[in-house]
Amino acid sequence: MKKFILAACVVVLLLFAGYYAYYHLGFYVTVQSDAPVTTFMKTDEDTIYMERDGAYAPFEIRGVNMGVGLPGHFATDYAIDQETYLRWFEQIQDLGANTVRVYTILQDDFYNAFYAYNTQRETAGEEPLWLIHGVWVNDYVQNSHRDAYDDDFLQTLLDDCKTLVDILHGERSLALGRGLGSGSYRKDVSQWVIAYILGVEWEDVTVAFTNESNPGRNQYRGAYMVTTEDATPFEAMLAQVGDSIISYETGRYREQRLVAFSNWPTTDPFLYPADITTQFMKCAQVDVEHIKTTDAFLSGYFASYHVYPYYPDYLHNVLDPLGLVDSRKRDMSEYYFTVEGGVPYEEMMTGDRQVDYYDADGHLNTYYAYLKILNRYHTVPVVISEYGVSTGRGMAQRDYYTGRNQGRMTEREQGYALIDCYEDIINAGCAGGCVFTWQDEWFKRTWNTMHAVDLDNTPYWSDYQTNEQYFGLLAFDPGEEKSVCYVDGDVSEWNAGDVVLETGAGSLSMKYDEKFLYFYAEGNGFEPGKDALYIPIDTTPKTGSTYCANYDLRFERPCDFVIYIHGLEDSRLVVQERYEVMRAVFSQETEAFDPYIDPVDADTPVFTNIELVLQLFEEDRDLLDDDSITYESYETGALRYGNANPESDDFDSLADFMFTDNGIELRIPWQLLNFANPSEMLIHDDYYENYGVEYIHIDEMYVGFKWGGEQDYRIPMAAFPLKGWGKSVTCHERLKESYYILQEYWARRDG
Repeated sequence: MKKFILAACVVVLLLFAGYYAYYHLGFYVTVQSDAPVTTFMKTDEDTIYMERDGAYAPFEIRGVNMGVGLPGHFATDYAIDQETYLRWFEQIQDLGANTVRVYTILQDDFYNAFYAYNTQRETAGEEPLWLIHGVWVNDYVQNSHRDAYDDDFLQTLLDDCKTLVDILHGERSLALGRGLGSGSYRKDVSQWVIAYILGVEWEDVTVAFTNESNPGRNQYRGAYMVTTEDATPFEAMLAQVGDSIISYETGRYREQRLVAFSNWPTTDPFLYPADITTQFMKCAQVDVEHIKTTDAFLSGYFASYHVYPYYPDYLHNVLDPLGLVDSRKRDMSEYYFTVEGGVPYEEMMTGDRQVDYYDADGHLNTYYAYLKILNRYHTVPVVISEYGVSTGRGMAQRDYYTGRNQGRMTEREQGYALIDCYEDIINAGCAGGCVFTWQDEWFKRTWNTMHAVDLDNTPYWSDYQTNEQYFGLLAFDPGEEKSVCYVDGDVSEWNAGDVVLETGAGSLSMKYDEKFLYFYAEGNGFEPGKDALYIPIDTTPKTGSTYCANYDLRFERPCDFVIYIHGLEDSRLVVQERYEVMRAVFSQETEAFDPYIDPVDADTPVFTNIELVLQLFEEDRDLLDDDSITYESYETGALRYGNANPESDDFDSLADFMFTDNGIELRIPWQLLNFANPSEMLIHDDYYENYGVEYIHIDEMYVGFKWGGEQDYRIPMAAFPLKGWGKSVTCHERLKESYYILQEYWARRDG
């Protein structure tokens, strides 16, 4: 009996060891090495093909990128469940897309849902949804003084490639760790995977550092990928990674599929004039033309680029750098620093160079011109695997020619901008593209607002000033089923319990949710468009003024902000100069002075417009006669009139205020009032006490109101309690107006 028990234990241990080695470590034994290698995707020099009914037909990638963020969760929480994925897949296919792209290994819910969805589609005789899968490189690794040959860069990338292949074939288990998803991956979804895109938007300094640190490692020869003699060490690393994933899938599963390497303009193959190179720190290139495939690779190879209309728009600066082309006198052959390698972008132009910057409609279009340059250069198909615009209220970049900006676009404008981008992509000769992105993601940050918010708690509120959160076709609006208020002129959601302050001139009511502070000012005898409204706001106990010199207003309490509404065009939120975050954070770059040497008085009566930086230029402007231009910004505190109810025919997603029968409804995004984290009611402390942005907690703010006319008294103020909501986020899904616009376009395109 003892021997039996011992033998049984040994068998169990061996089975467990075998299970762990096979599913967790990826150990396997090749039993059919002579089996034929199959592929259902191929390419030629400009087209991607899919095998259908035994013959290869052109396949235009019409994709949607999908992130992993949900309100109340960071991306690495992998909080999206199988039911949600199933619903989203159906909506994506109903949109007219044929492909979804993901960036990294996800939780097993994604693959289970993908298998169930496509199985059901094919059973019903319908087209499945295809998948492009990425292999991620950790941001920390890319920005931590490592070159691409360090083990935690290259070896991790090689290991993740093999892990992904096993996952897609349903032959892997993955424990939680290293920022990847986890679970037991038992569904074989490989039959619907058309391509791998390996890597991320490469940091140019990482590329340059790799090349400088490994001068002798610029060649790689594998069974499926090899480098040319012009390759760099970084490109040789990519060839090794590509060869590895092809080799592993070929050897273990006898399958191959399309392969590409992620890239973007920052590391495109081209050289630009000296001032552009210096301004944008264009210090490295990644050129996939230096990587070739062997005859053993039966599938295809394509060039993948993330290209947006607004950044970095090198061609705009080539045409008219900073709007000062007439004053640019210097010889552009003089480089501030030398970038080795690369191809002069002019070589990709043909005929009259100026004509090439125009699209089919005769419009100056540097986005279209850049796409044509990419296609003319590459000998493999080009896929624009990211393109898009944001519906965020904040803006971070501007497209000067077509108006497709990074933010400050309505949902309707987003829809038409996506159509324009897609037509540019196809007309330029690309093999397709993927919209960025499917869903809005509250956790995101962006360069020109990240200084102002608590980055450890971004998923717990919707920051409308941070454009990066609003690239989605699917919105998450606050509230379980609907928001607490819609600025639309209908005041039915307001009641007596919302009144904060009441005077003989009228009343002021307030509400808030995860995205906005809402105000309803009711005036006795109010005339829309004629009477001005002033709403002073006191948030911080540290600063503020009882007098606003701008509008000759006096307040019962020291105030930090004043909302001014006057007609449809002349309305804005202004901030006391002491509490102006742009002055405190960006004065060194914008005005070349240290704001902390001579700080503004804590009780200054000067209130200033609220600006958001769009671009910072080099202080050394020797290439230009005019060296006074050091930055570009716009007035983000300007308030916009319109109907902000998504159910209204005249819906304007960027609307801030609207007139009612006897008053004004308005909404102000939290960050515009210097809230760093409204979920916990953290606001900016005094900048000049802390030499930068620090936070303090408040549990109330004071507000007042005044309708136009002469000022002969101090505006009374009343307290409005602020409790926050912690990590208990409420939201509901809503397909944006852009979804339906793009859906109609793709349906029309299909005939």
